[in-house]
This record gives sequence, structure tokens and C-alpha cells, in this order.
Amino acid sequence: MVLIWTQFGVKHKNVNVKCKVRVMHRGDSSGSSSSAESTKSEQDTPCLSIKPTGKDFYKVLGVTPESNEDEIKKAYRKMALKFHPDKNSDADAEDRFKEIAEAYEILTDPKKRSIYDQFGEEGLKNGMSVAGQGNAFHSNFPSDPHATFSSFFHGSDHFDIFFSNDQDSDDDLFNPFRRFPFSHVNGFAGGEGGLRRGRRRLQGKALVHDLPVSLDDVMHGCTKQVKITRSRLNPDGRSLRSEEKVLNVVVKKGWKAGTKITFPREGDETPNNTPADITFILRDTDHPQYRRDGSNIVYTASITLKEALCGCTVNVPTLDNRMMPLPCSDVIKPGAVRRLRGEGLPMAKSPSQRGDLVVEFQVLFPDRIPPQSREIIKHSLAQC
Repeated sequence: MVLIWTQFGVKHKNVNVKCKVRVMHRGDSSGSSSSAESTKSEQDTPCLSIKPTGKDFYKVLGVTPESNEDEIKKAYRKMALKFHPDKNSDADAEDRFKEIAEAYEILTDPKKRSIYDQFGEEGLKNGMSVAGQGNAFHSNFPSDPHATFSSFFHGSDHFDIFFSNDQDSDDDLFNPFRRFPFSHVNGFAGGEGGLRRGRRRLQGKALVHDLPVSLDDVMHGCTKQVKITRSRLNPDGRSLRSEEKVLNVVVKKGWKAGTKITFPREGDETPNNTPADITFILRDTDHPQYRRDGSNIVYTASITLKEALCGCTVNVPTLDNRMMPLPCSDVIKPGAVRRLRGEGLPMAKSPSQRGDLVVEFQVLFPDRIPPQSREIIKHSLAQC
């Protein structure tokens, strides 16, 4: 007799392949027979037991071939966090982590999954085509498992996830800022056996820069644009890239020298440290006419000895370019001060109020006095 294979195909995902066999006796062109053997041949017979070759990616993630995309994502999240090499110290953790990422990439891609279901892992590697489609599909897996992990968590700081005490819940599985419980905060066996392994990434040391501001900046308030260059971690969690960013530093009216302005997590990042803060400290620049004293500004007025003794009017310049006359009828001693109320800088806590413009007098003495003038001065000052 002759065995003729008449049907071949896959009925269900990842299960044995079935075929139909018709038994024909030599010389029987119709293939019909009255015997029981011939009747039995018309039945579907499981003649082969064929399974897709290679890895069972459904088993890797602990799901079934009927699982939907959400179930696969939940399974990936659980397994990836469990076997991430920065959390798991087992010798095979790195390999398991790569295998989990590979399974996730394939089973969440409809085209890859379809080919895998029909032809297995080898079908993906060898470039098989999906039934009903003409072109063969060539897969470039495996991809970088760390990039897959980072992409899944939308670039959030996944190292913090390993060390939180929050509890898992199915409703919160896809929150990228959700944290993963991990009790081994004191490290794995072996102490310093691996980079970052067994300890939480600490924030890098803050970068501190002086920010010079003029009295005019403090008087009216301003925004300064500062360009920085910083190091940032790539999605693979290991290599670094350099990038530039412009920070807008807002200086409000009346802010004092020494005021700190902090930009959280805008500084350098490393594989061992989360992004550092950047802090700017206000520093007053020198002014040609004034010296700052809190919310007050000090102006030094130079007058002659005659003006100091006989009286005068001093024209005092203000920050807004006005000239204010300051009459002085009394004797002015060296170092004496006068105040122009409300002509200073805005007060930091109450910008609508202003400090004073303090006028500090400097008396200029002559280098010499003629003899006749000296006698007149002696006579005039005899009663003082």
C-alpha cells in the first residue's frame, strides 16, 4: 500500500501538528475499500508530533499562548524586576534577564508573535514569512535588555523601584513611578561583588555656582539664562552621554546676596548616582556709586572742609537716575550719615516696600592753609 499525505497544518498555537493520511492499495485508483483498514484510513490520524523548535517564550514569562498583551506586560514587569542583575545576585540572573526581555519583545510584537507561533524561535532567526503574506520577515533580536527595561518604565529611575516598601497591585502594574518592594537593602552576599548591586543609587553631590547680579537686577528683578553641560545616563543604564541645557534662573526683586536658587536633579548623572541638584548662589557685583547693605544702599558724598563747617546742599543720585537734593545746614563730621527714606532696594519679603538710600559723608581736608587764613580760623574757632 502507499501512504499519501493529504493535509498538513497547525491547528492551535504551540501544540502538536496534525495531519490526515489516506491509505491506498496499489492498483486502487479510487482509494476506496470495503475493509475495516480502509475505513479507518479516512479518519484523522495524529501521525507526527512536531513542536516549534527553540525557546518556549511563553514559558519564560510564565504565561499561556492564549495570553493577551496586558497579561504579557504584567508578566514581563514581574519577571524583569525579579531577575534584574542590579537586584538579583544569582549567577544566571543576567542570562534570565536577557531571555525575559527577548520573550517580551517577541510576544508583544504581533508580526513576530505570529511567526513564532507557527515556526518557533528558528523561524524568527531564519526569516520565515507569515501565512498569507509574501515577504519573509527577518528579526534582529535579541535587542538590548536594559534598553527594553528602561523603555518599559518610560525612562524613570528604575533603581529606586528596587528599594521601596510599597506593595504590588495588579491595578498599578503599569505606573512607571510605582516602586517595587525589596528587603535586601544591606546588600547581597559577597559585599562589593558588583557595581551598584545590592544598594540604592544615591543622589550625586550638588553642583554649586555663583551667580553675579547687579543692583539694577535686584532693583527690578530679572531672569538670567545659564547654559550648562551635564552628563546623563543612556537607556542602557551604563553608558553616559553629554548634553547641554539652558536653565532660566529667576531673580526676584530684593533678593539678598547669598540667596540660593536650586534646580533639583538638573546636574550630572552616573551609573552609581541619580542626577545631582544644581544650586546658584547670588553674589552682588560692584557698583561704581553704591555699596549694598541689605535692602539699603550706601552712597559716599565727598564734601570740602568749608562745606562741612559752613553747610551745603548735596545732590544725591538715585538708582532710577534721579538727582535728589540733600540740604545740610549743620556741621558735618567725617563719617556722618543722612538717610533718604524709601530710595533703597525692594525688601525681599515685601517688594512693594523699599529700604533707604544712606548718604555717608567724606570730608576732604586741604593739604595746606595760608598763614593769614590760619589766623582767621584760629580767631573764628576760639569759642568752639
